[in-house]
Amino acid sequence: MNYWLIKSEPDTYSWDDFVKEGKSMWDGVRNHTARLNMMAMKEGDLALFYHSNEGKEIVGLAKVVKEHYPDPTADDPRWVVVNFVPVEKFPKPVTLKQIKADKRFEDMALVRLSRLSVGPVKPMEFDFIMQLAHD
Repeated sequence: MNYWLIKSEPDTYSWDDFVKEGKSMWDGVRNHTARLNMMAMKEGDLALFYHSNEGKEIVGLAKVVKEHYPDPTADDPRWVVVNFVPVEKFPKPVTLKQIKADKRFEDMALVRLSRLSVGPVKPMEFDFIMQLAHD
């Protein structure tokens, strides 16, 4: 299993919006690296759901339920979407400030590639985030 981090601006599409829908097609990604990450996702992979711009915190956990396919909102068929379902809202959000202050996360894509909207998470990073979210 692989782990990922997906970002969304909460005023555009929040965790609560995601939960209301019950399933989401992650569309509109127009960054080449993010696209490659989405193409690497496999059914059953887990993704940390991050509120960007406002909040700047990991608020929940999602699961890939459908692997990449062409983005119906794009004119170019090379852009892809992935379908997710919500798994869990974290009892305690994990803030970007917490992550940046912790040496265990200094190489995390969220810290190093802050503008990347879909990025990989190492298993060790995932485990630490889960611990912080449930402490």
